[in-house]
Amino acid sequence: MHVTGTAPRPAPAPSETPAAPVGDPQGSPSRHARRFGLPVATALVMGNIIGGGIFLLPASIAPYGTVSLVAFGVLTVGAIALALTFGKLAARDPRTGGPYVYARGAFGDFAGFLAAWSYWITTWVSNAALAVAAVGYLDVLIPVSGHRWTACLAALVIQWLPALANFAGTRYVGAVQLVSTVLKFVPLLLVAVGGLFFFDPSRLGPFNSSGQGAIGAVSASAALLLFSYLGVESAAVSAGEVQNARRNVGRATVIGTAGAALVYLLGTLAVFGTVAHHRLIHSTAPFSDAVNAMFGGNWGGWAVAIAALVSMTGCLNGWTLLSAQTSYAAARDGLFPATFARRRRGVPTTGVAVTVVLASLLTAYNYLSGSGRVFEVLVLVTTFTATVPYLLATAAQLFHLVSGRSASVDRGRLVRDAVVTSIAAAFSIWLMAGAGYAAVYQGALFLFAGVLVYAVMTARRHRTATPATQATPVAPVADGHTP
Repeated sequence: MHVTGTAPRPAPAPSETPAAPVGDPQGSPSRHARRFGLPVATALVMGNIIGGGIFLLPASIAPYGTVSLVAFGVLTVGAIALALTFGKLAARDPRTGGPYVYARGAFGDFAGFLAAWSYWITTWVSNAALAVAAVGYLDVLIPVSGHRWTACLAALVIQWLPALANFAGTRYVGAVQLVSTVLKFVPLLLVAVGGLFFFDPSRLGPFNSSGQGAIGAVSASAALLLFSYLGVESAAVSAGEVQNARRNVGRATVIGTAGAALVYLLGTLAVFGTVAHHRLIHSTAPFSDAVNAMFGGNWGGWAVAIAALVSMTGCLNGWTLLSAQTSYAAARDGLFPATFARRRRGVPTTGVAVTVVLASLLTAYNYLSGSGRVFEVLVLVTTFTATVPYLLATAAQLFHLVSGRSASVDRGRLVRDAVVTSIAAAFSIWLMAGAGYAAVYQGALFLFAGVLVYAVMTARRHRTATPATQATPVAPVADGHTP
């Protein structure tokens, strides 16, 4: 049953050949446009999941003790379940758009719009947050934070460089994503693997130092870790640019999520075992402290700062593409302005431009207003808006499973798929609950503001689609008195 009162435009079958994108004459391939293979699609997932937060993560969860590693394990199970669900959905419908496509196909235009709208908000607000955080790491190498204009300019440059890579075409987007993912993993793996040789159990500290029960400690530390896995949908959102998407999107999503989880767990465990617990709680650069503890000297801060900058640049590169792909998919179906459907060199250029401009304005406002409070609230909102498309996508998978349509369900795997999807749905709800009351309240306001946008776009579609009906009055129904 569709949410809207009128029947939505039917989505094309997954087997249909998509129309040539606007801006790509005759759909002819460009030497700057290249479909992503499995390695690049996997790098997109891993690069977007692992941003700059991992470089502070061990210190953030250290106050809870090593019980936080249990929370990591629980969350990893949920993230893998979500990854498997996206793989199944992409195999059914391998078009660009990810959660938007799945929600619209199952529940109609309105649900699809909510998925696209909330995800689009998440991407460009997150980009602004990443750029501001990156300036903090840049300040270790080049002092820029002493003056707000200098810091603002640095944040804008950090945002626009990945945007320029997107404008250059998918060929360059993929290259930047692959290189940045490889470079960011070098220092992370150095700590994760090398730290095991310097591991000292006496530095781990107590199992539970939170002052509450084990279950409460797991839940509390999980609230800090919940959003470490945002980005698991990356390959699904860009499915239209992935070679053999029906197969590779699922593989890239699972491999990328599992790889990110492995780095998270090993890296955090290595830091716990190389930096004394009482020092780690107050550390502002835990990976730097771990490197210094392993090899001596003070060069760890520089190494981690460079790794964090590379990591965040890769994230910005990937999230900019995902933002543009989401708005492109919605515009292709008439739910976003048509200009978002324009593509050049395989990239929705209008979406890239709007994303980087909105993120830049938010960044500039953050620095020039002299207060980060509004910015902090907006960043918190993204923790809610990011989970809306997750929940809608898992609901779409449950819809296909419960509906029992032979074309959509492999009955031999029905029970397994239902269990996996249920875990993914619970994980999505847990993500939403972990955002907190304030984030859910503010996020709901952003979500409902989108309803007004949807009303305008739907009205324009109806006006364009039915000019004859509007021009010709309908004959009155005979009432028995008409001669």
